[in-house]
Amino acid sequence: MASLLIRDLDTVVTCDDADSVLRHVDLYCEDGRIRAIGPDLAVQADEVLDGSHLLCYPGLINTHHHLYQQFSRNLPEVQNLELFPWLKALYEIWKNLDTEVVHASSLTGMGELMKNGCTTCFDHHYVFPVGCGDLLGAQFAAADELGMRMVASRGSMDLSVKDGGLPPDSVVQSVDAILEDSAALIERWHDPSYGSMRQIALAPCSPFSVSRELLLQSAKLARQYHVRLHTHLAETKDEERYTLDRYGLRPLAYLESLGWVGPDVWFAHGIHFTDAELDLLAETGTGVAHCPVSNMKLSSGVARIPEMLQRGIHVGLAVDGSASQDGSDLLEEIRICYLLHRLHCSAAAPSGYDVLKLATRGSASLLGREDIGCLAVGKCADLFLVDSRRLELVGACYDPKNVFGTVGLRAPVDYTVVNGCITVAHGKLTGIDEAKTAENARHVCDRYLGKN
Repeated sequence: MASLLIRDLDTVVTCDDADSVLRHVDLYCEDGRIRAIGPDLAVQADEVLDGSHLLCYPGLINTHHHLYQQFSRNLPEVQNLELFPWLKALYEIWKNLDTEVVHASSLTGMGELMKNGCTTCFDHHYVFPVGCGDLLGAQFAAADELGMRMVASRGSMDLSVKDGGLPPDSVVQSVDAILEDSAALIERWHDPSYGSMRQIALAPCSPFSVSRELLLQSAKLARQYHVRLHTHLAETKDEERYTLDRYGLRPLAYLESLGWVGPDVWFAHGIHFTDAELDLLAETGTGVAHCPVSNMKLSSGVARIPEMLQRGIHVGLAVDGSASQDGSDLLEEIRICYLLHRLHCSAAAPSGYDVLKLATRGSASLLGREDIGCLAVGKCADLFLVDSRRLELVGACYDPKNVFGTVGLRAPVDYTVVNGCITVAHGKLTGIDEAKTAENARHVCDRYLGKN
């Protein structure tokens, strides 16, 4: 594998245990790892970048997405709906998913993430229409083209409208079919090794679209194969009413009764937790993927992130599905997260740097990864670089740790590096032709939405 040397970096915000900020250092990458950081390194490399005006950060890690939703965003008929009616309306579109749609939407969604400094993406895919083809294979192919480090999920639903759930019959499957496919996909794709580019998690969709049996058996299968567990939880009051009416338990208590707590479990959203439930998350090491933009878009509520962090709960950051975020920009999520909690919690809110760490160290912890999330010798060479001389950053770079929370960045980063390879250069993706990819994606989206 090629080597990369970035000379005389202006600033390196490492997000390491000591919260180190390094000035005027070189960073050397070889075989996908950071091999050295320091001034005037006596090394040669296949590729050398001048870092004298560049700010360097760990690659961002997105811990909850639905990439297929890239082609069902900004639809006027669902703009003012909350989660349950929003889902019912959109399932009528999503039931037409196929490999072409999933590949094109994954390319565009992950491409946008990568242009904004994201180097690892977890995607929660749970819609598998009859005859849809190899959807996870299509996602991994897109990740390979971009150079993205990807964790895909074998999501699932087995409760349709006739069973008291929300999705139509055509996108649910039997428990046996789901478990059989889950095992096959883990055996095919999951790589648990240090520096892995491909991993699998098991991710039944939600308590209101999945049966008790599917949740129970998915947890058993995940632990048999040593993969992680993920689902939506405590997102809305409607969900809370659903589990109380159907099972006599609040959402977290219901999941706990089925083995769904522990350091190998993380929940998306986690808005409506009580004090006792937050204590349980902390005691069991169960994590939360925070999705501030989506939570606001769907009027779901404000997650208790300051209190979670005070308790030591593992929290990561995520953009959620493109239909509820209307984009795939984790840098934007950092700033909105910072501002949202400043509004609600004032001085108790996390700082801009705290939120950056949620999107790096915190997100890595949710995925069970110790090889990504900070910049240190031996870690994966995943990072992004921003030119401090940009007009929009004049006067903003004296505090490089907090700048993305307080000021933000409303344009692509200058460089993104994944596994030691430059995947974004001068704000453009290097692995694909952006114009051709966008043109093809528009045709696929038009066909999918019936706009031809």
